[in-house]
Order: sequence, then structure tokens, then C-alpha cells
Amino acid sequence: EVQLQASGGGLVQAGGALRLSCAAAILNSYDWAIAWFRQAPGKEREGVAFRSEREGTTVYGDSVKGRFIISMDKATNTVYLQMNNLQPEDSATYYCAAVENAAGTRYMEFIRYWGLGTLVTVSS
Repeated sequence: EVQLQASGGGLVQAGGALRLSCAAAILNSYDWAIAWFRQAPGKEREGVAFRSEREGTTVYGDSVKGRFIISMDKATNTVYLQMNNLQPEDSATYYCAAVENAAGTRYMEFIRYWGLGTLVTVSS
């Protein structure tokens, strides 16, 4: 069973920063890549970031490039999403997910598991 738990969301003003965490025991192996995606009320899921340690691939969604950074700490099996210069349009529930390693830029099509999300609200 793949278990993923996102945390670290909250309320922040525009221009501020948050760091989300995802406890991901799957990082014990290279069988899975990790992605962050988000979903705002009434909107489609949107890919935010993808990282495959096995393939050495990192992909960011166009709307977050240059502002968000995905990183991993294999010692603690934790994936982070550093979010800088947050804007109101970044408000959503954020999820971490296990993705097939070879997904690359198509990672949203190859999500296999995800856990409970964490809510991020950015005020203007």
C-alpha cells in the first residue's frame, strides 16, 4: 500500500511563501516518482511539479515555474514543495502523488496514488 500525506498548508498573503511536506514511504525505493498537483473549487486538477529520482527528471507546471521548488529528503522519506511569491490564483488544495517514473511531462496522466491534501489560501 502506498501512503502519502501532505501537510503544511495555511493562509498567507500575496507575495508570501509556504513549504508543503509530504510523508512518502515510497521514497525508500526508486519504484515511484513523486508529483504535486492542486485543485481549486470548480476547477480541474492542475499539475504543479514532478520529480523522478530514478530518471533524474524534474518538471514544473507553467504557472509555477520560477516560484515553486520540489525537493526530496530520502533520509526522512519526505518530499517538499517550496512555494514562493504566492498569488491568490495559487489558492487550492494541494496533493502529493505517486507517479510512474517514466511519466515526465505527462505526469498528470500517470498518477497512481495520492493522499489527503492540504489547503493553501492566498489572500490579496
